[in-house]
Amino acid sequence: MQAKTIRFLGLGLIAAGLAAGTAWAQPRPLPANIVNARAQTASPQAIAEYRRKMQIYLAAREAFNAEAGAYWETIAEKRRTRFAKRRHGQRIALDDYVLTQPPLYDGPKRPVNPEPDETEPRERKPLPVVADFLQAAREYYQFVPTQPAHEMDFKRAYARTAIAMGLTREQAVRVYSFETGGNGHHDMQSGLSSGRPGAKAISTAVGYNQLLTTNTLNLVAEQGNSILKALQEKAARLSGPQRQAMEHKIAAFRKMLAFARSVPNSWSEQAKLGATPRGWGVHALVLDMDVGPLLQTHKLLTSVIFARAKGYHKPLTAAELEMMNLTGDGTGFDMVTMPQSYRERVPTSNFFQRSGYERNPVAIRHNTVAKLLAITDERMDVNSAKPGARELAAAF
Repeated sequence: MQAKTIRFLGLGLIAAGLAAGTAWAQPRPLPANIVNARAQTASPQAIAEYRRKMQIYLAAREAFNAEAGAYWETIAEKRRTRFAKRRHGQRIALDDYVLTQPPLYDGPKRPVNPEPDETEPRERKPLPVVADFLQAAREYYQFVPTQPAHEMDFKRAYARTAIAMGLTREQAVRVYSFETGGNGHHDMQSGLSSGRPGAKAISTAVGYNQLLTTNTLNLVAEQGNSILKALQEKAARLSGPQRQAMEHKIAAFRKMLAFARSVPNSWSEQAKLGATPRGWGVHALVLDMDVGPLLQTHKLLTSVIFARAKGYHKPLTAAELEMMNLTGDGTGFDMVTMPQSYRERVPTSNFFQRSGYERNPVAIRHNTVAKLLAITDERMDVNSAKPGARELAAAF
């Protein structure tokens, strides 16, 4: 799997969208406060005070950025050093990490301009949702996923696949609990799980393991041959209309596989595909009873295989597996192989880009590897007691 920025609690990664086949939304009228403000002219004193405060603010930000820039460059240098040492089989030492916490801006806030900004903000497309994935699958691949009559049917299919491929019940259930809050359905999308009126998708993440469109394309490209083989073996055991339906699904999957492999196997290139309607159609595979469990199990299993290939043969705890699932195998493996004495001292900032860290209150608050793993375990403990998680455990 390709490395990627860490995400927590449903914070999305990729945003591109279509609103059920519509184009860009029509510009909305400007808010009344802006219309009214345009009719007024700020006083010279207010403008002067604003400029004075802005100079103070800019000076504070400049000083902070100089300090933070140096810190995050050291983070990047240390990361490059660790990766190089690991490639050469060398031991990673404690001083291969930055052991101080990153600076956080605590200076004055940006002042409000008393002269209204007359630039009308451009409307953004909303993120695609499950209905868009299904529509795209029908349009581009003539594919309609086989969805369960009852959610427990999907849970049983997922459990059978996970056991057959070597995941434990604890790993599968606790990761599900963390990713979905313990009550997620097979078609749950990030941001839409609460059922609140007016809720909006915050990413394209769907399913028990919350796969993004890019995850799905990456997995199809990498695991397509084994998934195709599994479908063909299933088809061989069927007959009549069921056999015909499976053959149709295989033909659709071949088209999706060709599309997923139409670009180099890199996260950035696959993200571009995932932002297109054809990519959304491939993402509908996550909802399918035959393919969805394979994709989601592979998502976790590739991390287990990665760790074994690097010589790490201890069973991964669910929290460790989640770290690899969320941060990418290389970064997650860095945390997983760290002794407890390191975990208690190494800041979480060592595994972030600056922009991601400064937007992530979980990593800032739980600011060492030990604390981050502990809060992950704690949330898994709480969510594993919820009905959906108990049902999934029973499916095993």
